Amino acid sequence: MTDGGKPDNPSRKRRRKRHKPQSRSESANSPPPQLPLPHPKRRKIEGPSTSKNQLGFLQKMRMRLSGGHFRMLNEKLYTCSGSEAFNLFKNEPELFDVYHAGYQEQMVHWPQQPVNTIAKWLRNQSSLKVADFGCGNATLAKSVKNKVFSIDLVSNDPSVIACDMAHTPLDSSSVDVAVFCLSLMGTNYSNYLQEAKRVLKPSGWLLIAEVRSRFDPNTGGADPEKFFEAVSQLGFSLVSKDFSNKMFVLFYFKKAKKDSQVESIKWPELKPCIYKRR
Repeated sequence: MTDGGKPDNPSRKRRRKRHKPQSRSESANSPPPQLPLPHPKRRKIEGPSTSKNQLGFLQKMRMRLSGGHFRMLNEKLYTCSGSEAFNLFKNEPELFDVYHAGYQEQMVHWPQQPVNTIAKWLRNQSSLKVADFGCGNATLAKSVKNKVFSIDLVSNDPSVIACDMAHTPLDSSSVDVAVFCLSLMGTNYSNYLQEAKRVLKPSGWLLIAEVRSRFDPNTGGADPEKFFEAVSQLGFSLVSKDFSNKMFVLFYFKKAKKDSQVESIKWPELKPCIYKRR
């Protein structure tokens, strides 16, 4: 209560503290007022799409490395003998997987694959026994009902006969069809054809599919007529030839009913098929 009997006004007692104005000297020495800092930009969290891009890049790098190994192996197989190739894969079997992974990558770019053409031909004659020389992943055997002896230098597939294709364990005159699908590789390819003749029955079929450029004289390939002549001297007759595909050629030969004495044969050189870097 005040002297006049009026109650004290609490708001008057609570007098606000007034800030004294700063002198010029104080304002000069005081730090400048701090402006509010801008909010830092939130870091964009990399989502799955970015990780996929990184993964895709790594996959491309791996493919380039494996593609380089494939091209080196491919050139090696074309320029060495069958026994050398057999020993190479026997000592380093993992190279077989590298080669065939690269081979499959190349085949993806072919509009039509010769193994499918051969499989179609065999489906109409399912009773014929087949020897597939250079079978790779045994695609032909998996595509037909025929009894197929799959032969290659080495394989993880127990159904594949791993051997030098010039010396197979097959019995003489035991199969109706011998197939070489992009597999006439090596400097001694004629030895493979001689082995095919041995295992074929009289009047048996010899089917050869090869990269078209290997039989194009205009690009350094062999003269197909000279090749036909050499195979004929071995004891076969040419039944049909197919040059309609832009990627490969396909030849159908038939073994003579009676074996004749084979004279010295002049085999044309088949140039290596070198796949371009993609």
